[in-house]
Amino acid sequence: MRQIVLDTETTGLNAKLGDRVIEIGCLELLNRRPTGNHFHHYLNPERTSEEGAVKVHGISDEFLLDKPRFREVASEFIDYIRGAELIIHNAPFDVEFLERELALAKLLPLAQYCAGVKDTLKLAKELHPGKKNSLDALCERYGVNNTHRTLHGALLDAELLAEVYLAMTRGQESLVMELEQAPAVAESVGGVPVEGVRLPVLAATEEESAEHAKVLQDIQAESKGKCVWLKLDGETPGAG
Repeated sequence: MRQIVLDTETTGLNAKLGDRVIEIGCLELLNRRPTGNHFHHYLNPERTSEEGAVKVHGISDEFLLDKPRFREVASEFIDYIRGAELIIHNAPFDVEFLERELALAKLLPLAQYCAGVKDTLKLAKELHPGKKNSLDALCERYGVNNTHRTLHGALLDAELLAEVYLAMTRGQESLVMELEQAPAVAESVGGVPVEGVRLPVLAATEEESAEHAKVLQDIQAESKGKCVWLKLDGETPGAG
């Protein structure tokens, strides 16, 4: 499964009023593993940035003057995201800006190139209702080091989001995928048929069983009663 974690920086907050993308940062996940294949460009928006936006991302108009226009990197961007699922925090914001850039470049809508968009802000709100779910808040919640994030930057934020996304989905969403990717059991080991090999079975201690039960109840609470393992064990949700 190929996924692209994506973030943008813009001249302002309103694409409908003419604000433009000034930075795109992406990284590739293949079967939930970062590949090191990045896409990153600063872009000349052909307009000035709002003062408030500059305070957020720190990218000056002068810095962008000699950077390419979006239309000049559009083919490279499309080739990079083609066929992949996009993972974006507060996806409607970034998608609206990307759709505008594609339209100005006389290209097809985003959905024609990617396999779909997953909004991690929506996912976080479902997992943590009533809590702060900004990228910084999620980094703190999941133990992702963001101390080097003094300003917003598209590639840096994409890298942080990738870590947060993998942490958020490690328990539930990845279960089926990991089972599907499990290597086939070897028929023999060192020439000895596996069926003739007896493996020792170590039973869990009472302390280990109690700790396991506690972890399952934590997952049950975070997933709003959807813990797969409790259902498989036939346990009653919330039981101690």
